[in-house]
Formats: sequence, structure tokens, C-alpha cells
Amino acid sequence: MSNKQNRQKSRKHKQKQNFPWLLLVLGGVFIAVAAFLFARQGGGDGGGIPSIAVDQQKIDYGDVKFGVEKTFAIKVTNTGDGTLRFKEEPYIQVLEGC
Repeated sequence: MSNKQNRQKSRKHKQKQNFPWLLLVLGGVFIAVAAFLFARQGGGDGGGIPSIAVDQQKIDYGDVKFGVEKTFAIKVTNTGDGTLRFKEEPYIQVLEGC
């Protein structure tokens, strides 16, 4: 084998050894940028704090016969200065005898 061929093989071997490190570094930078953007995702509302207010804490219908439907309306307001987001679907708890 000639000296020139040995040098070419040596260069290719060095390039193959360096390539995974470069890929690893680029992957780490990509993950760091993605984490930063994900963390800032909720900050588009100016950094305010949401606060929820409900116009009625309790609704009392008194005695209601079985099978009779009753309806009511509740006004829910965001009194804070941030965007109000629900992580889960809101629910209403019905307490018997209250």
C-alpha cells in the first residue's frame, strides 16, 4: 500500500471518530433550545397571574322532587391579569342535603 492511501484511510478514520461527538453536541444544543422555547410557551401573556371568580359559591333549590330538572347559570370570570387555562375539564360537585 502506498503512503498516500494510508493517509487517506487515516483521515477517514479520524472523521468517523469525530462525527458522533459533533452529532451529540448538536443534539444537546437542540434539546436545550427546545426546552427553553417550551418553558417560554406559557409566558406570552405578559407574565400575569390568572385568578378565577365565580358569582355564586352555593345554589340552593330547596326541596326538589325526584325526576324534576332544574337549571341554573354560573358566571365565571378571570379577575387576574394572566390568561386563564384549565388543565382539566371543570366540574361541579353536587352535595346532597346541603
